[in-house]
Amino acid sequence: MSSRPPIIINRLDAERLQRLIDQAGDKDRFVADCLEEELERGEVIDPEDIPEDVVSMNSQVQFTDLTRDRQMIRTLVYPHSLETVEDGISVMAPIGAGLIGLRIGDVIDWPLPGGTQARLRIDAILWQPEREGQFHR
Repeated sequence: MSSRPPIIINRLDAERLQRLIDQAGDKDRFVADCLEEELERGEVIDPEDIPEDVVSMNSQVQFTDLTRDRQMIRTLVYPHSLETVEDGISVMAPIGAGLIGLRIGDVIDWPLPGGTQARLRIDAILWQPEREGQFHR
């Protein structure tokens, strides 16, 4: 990877993500492996200590896929929440996994299945649970 900024992960999110990774089947193995690398390199801190400019689970994020010159607004969710969140993107989707722990302004080169990659930039965090005092969702 040519660009991987430091990331910060909420301790509860890290525990839940590790369970998802452990349960991943062959279909999700590529994303699970990428996500596990992120958990291993990330700084894991208590939910109350997450800065307001960090993408955590259930955050609504405005980001740009610089590779495709496309800006999007998505809420980063666990796979089971996809059906109930209108703008949801699963953390187990290739692009979704690349968002966790990034800060506003960060750019990451993120691997995609098939050997390609996306270059993602975090433009804004429109809503973040920790900022709203929701530490145990």
